[in-house]
Amino acid sequence: MDKYQATLIVRWLYQHIDGVDDPRKFGKGLTANCSEQWRYRIGKYRVLVEIEDDQMVVIAIQVGHRRNVYD
Repeated sequence: MDKYQATLIVRWLYQHIDGVDDPRKFGKGLTANCSEQWRYRIGKYRVLVEIEDDQMVVIAIQVGHRRNVYD
């Protein structure tokens, strides 16, 4: 991932996730063995996160191109 794309992803996360009451409204829940994780779609990239409700923390687990982020 180039520096420009990384900047876009960080900017998107700050604009949409930082300070929001329900971070799930912008994402989609994963299924099967990743059922505790959520996905944010940012262009051709995906950010896989875990959301801790008791502390309102969103932890980025993996960031990558949609083709290989789920490997």
